[in-house]
Amino acid sequence: MHSLLAHPDIVRVTRSLRERPGRAAASYEGARFAAIALVVRPADAGPELLMIKRADVEGDPWSGHIACPGGRLDPDDCDLAATAIRETLEETGIDIAREGTLIGALDDLSPRTPRLPPIIIRPFVAVVGRDVKLTANREVAAAFWIPLAAIRERASWGLGTVIVREAEEAEVPTFRHGDHTVWGLTERALRDFLHRLEGDP
Repeated sequence: MHSLLAHPDIVRVTRSLRERPGRAAASYEGARFAAIALVVRPADAGPELLMIKRADVEGDPWSGHIACPGGRLDPDDCDLAATAIRETLEETGIDIAREGTLIGALDDLSPRTPRLPPIIIRPFVAVVGRDVKLTANREVAAAFWIPLAAIRERASWGLGTVIVREAEEAEVPTFRHGDHTVWGLTERALRDFLHRLEGDP
């Protein structure tokens, strides 16, 4: 993990988060708080980011989406960082507290459509060791790693057509990697992370 912290990509992200920490959003009526973790590990071809495919659950507005591990603030969580650590452990088996470290938070996010629940999501960036083991729980259909180099490919970003509600389609900003399409709140978090990768404050 120490070698990953010294990797130029992670050095840029860490510096960016130190110089311009993520913006915390003000609470609003009815909003609940949640946290996600953008987990990065070292690999032979360069650092990789953990992504999950959420299990199909009836009534879940994020059912089946490609996402980062995370969930809502629990009453027992001391803060949102604890939420990100707990949810990552529950959903993927990776214990950031023991196998890695949080290096900072990106800008808070909220849905842009009133059809989604009122929620404020804080994305945290974490680094972990090379040998972490993935153990997905029932909320996760699949877990996989994406090279940071792929995130930096401009051709992977653009507009795409997705199913936003039942059979309703919409053209939205997307990130594509292989058969996976990332959009919505996760795309926005990933785009913020990309800016940090490139050293933007």
